[in-house]
Formats: sequence, C-alpha cells, structure tokens
Amino acid sequence: MKKPAGETHLSRMALAGLMLLLLTGCAVKRTVAGGIPSEVESVIGTISDDIAQERYEKVYNEASELWKHDSTPKQSDETLKLLHTKLGKVESRTVNSATEQQNSGGPLKGRAFIVTYQTKFELGEAMETFTLVEENGRWKLARYLVNSTAL
Repeated sequence: MKKPAGETHLSRMALAGLMLLLLTGCAVKRTVAGGIPSEVESVIGTISDDIAQERYEKVYNEASELWKHDSTPKQSDETLKLLHTKLGKVESRTVNSATEQQNSGGPLKGRAFIVTYQTKFELGEAMETFTLVEENGRWKLARYLVNSTAL
C-alpha cells in the first residue's frame, strides 16, 4: 500500500529530526563568552608553574586518568622536559579560544574545557592547547598540545 505524498514527507522530516537530536546529544559545545572559569584558569596556572619549575612528576600525578592512560610517567616527563628545553619559560599568553563541552561518550566523556592560547615563550612562539576534564568535581589535565616552529 502506497503512503500519501504528505505522509512520506512527514516521516522523512521526523527521521531527520531524530537523527539531528541523536547527533547533537553526543557532544554539546559552547564557546565561552564570559571568560574562563577561575577554577580552570587556576589549574592551567598550576600546570604552567609546575612545568616552568620542572615538576614533571607532579604534573603527571595530578593529571586525569586519560593523561595517565595515554602516557607513562617516563613518557610524560620526557615530553614536558623537551618542550621546556626547546621553548623555555612562558613569557606571556593571550587566549585564542575557550570552549566548554559536555560529552556523552568518547575519551573526553563528561565535562571538558579546552583553552587555546597564543603563547610567547623565552625561545619562540607557539599555540598552546590545554584540555581539562572534570573528575570527581576537580579539573584535571587530559591533554596538552604545543604547536611551534621552534620545536
């Protein structure tokens, strides 16, 4: 039995709407207009200070489970040491973007905050991206990416 043309169109619209809801339910992203929450800024500041003071083990120990899953303490130490050696200490940072996410799945499941900076180091410039996730009510480092021609 053939459906009337209007009924087929409504079925397709309903299916498209359902697909859109499913896709947007996976990750809700929003650019933060009001600034970066003080808790997030504080964690980023602490991580930066720890790297500058070469407290790499502390960075690892206070990082999220995702960070610890992706690297061993030795790998984390070597990577942070290399970045510090090649770029030196941070002289200044300017926020390039700040995005809050609520993810229902994937490696960044739950609440995440991604902050990208244009950063001037002692020995060069870079784009720095901190990805923090909320674990047990605390923000923790999940990923740290530095992109620079000085590397």
